[in-house]
Amino acid sequence: MLFGRTNVNKYLVEEQRRVPAIAGDFSMLISDVVRSCKAIAQVVSRGALAVLPSAEASQNAPGETQRTLDILSNQAFIKHCEWGGHLSSMSSGEMKDIYPIPAEKQRGRYLLAFEPLDGASNIDVNLTVGSIFSVMRCPDDCHEPSASDFLQPGCCQLAAGYAIYGPSTMLVLTVGNGTHGFTLDRDIGEFLLTHPNLQIPAETRNFSINASNERFWEPPIRRYVEECLAGQTGVREKDFNMRWVAAMVADVHRILMRGGVFMYPRDTKDPDKHGYLEHIHRANPMAMIVEQAGGLASTGYERIGDLVPSSLHEQIPVILGSRDEVERIDRYHREYVSGEDIPFSSPLFATRTLFRAG
Repeated sequence: MLFGRTNVNKYLVEEQRRVPAIAGDFSMLISDVVRSCKAIAQVVSRGALAVLPSAEASQNAPGETQRTLDILSNQAFIKHCEWGGHLSSMSSGEMKDIYPIPAEKQRGRYLLAFEPLDGASNIDVNLTVGSIFSVMRCPDDCHEPSASDFLQPGCCQLAAGYAIYGPSTMLVLTVGNGTHGFTLDRDIGEFLLTHPNLQIPAETRNFSINASNERFWEPPIRRYVEECLAGQTGVREKDFNMRWVAAMVADVHRILMRGGVFMYPRDTKDPDKHGYLEHIHRANPMAMIVEQAGGLASTGYERIGDLVPSSLHEQIPVILGSRDEVERIDRYHREYVSGEDIPFSSPLFATRTLFRAG
């Protein structure tokens, strides 16, 4: 340990002096969330040793495969956050319905939404995973917790963060005054401030997208990716790198550290879906984190933070990261809607793919 380094609790105390509204229950709730992430980090570090041989996979609320570590991580959040008296209820990407704080326990004025283990399929191959969380204020007229309490736009979030379980465990947190990174010192069991005031470069040469979905993309996304792949010989006149980890936490973390743009856009794979990332449990908290670090977060058509969720597990498109790139992608969507991108919409471009020229 380097003496004098700020831990999460000291950071929260300093923020309380700046904004008295986040004192008391709020800071204690964040401390409970931090304990949840420490417990999950310990479980994740055991990998297959933490999984019972007889355990069978099931499905969570969005219909994704639910593994034993998903369940253990979900239980960690509930165990560490239900007893403090700070919450009215919790919502998890792993649970179909909300989890109201039991009547026999004290209820508070905050709501906690979380994705307990993002990228859980990476556990099988020993790759990076993470946890995502968001704190909102319970509506003033709330007498009995309900799912509608969570249907708030991202701009109403009081705090957002994620923990990333990689070679080291990091906590990235914002309470509305910048985005800050803390690294877990396992010797003392504390998250210490190691990356204050993270800033995403406005320009970048990195993008993150699942290229296997190319045939389902809308023209604005195909236009953007093809321009990136054309490199120095194309209209962008510079080479780009493409990265994809299949864990939102890992992909966004790289962007926070090095710049870039993350895209899980709207596509035509499933006509009944407008997107594939949960609005409340993933998109909203990541959007707040990125915007507090100087980036932008959009669906391609609208700012994520302005959208009001229509249901607890609604899924939306997500495009976030370096400001200049997100603005460019948004512009391509506007031009597509208005018909201004006619050259790109021509048959010449309709036959092109990521890996061959038409």
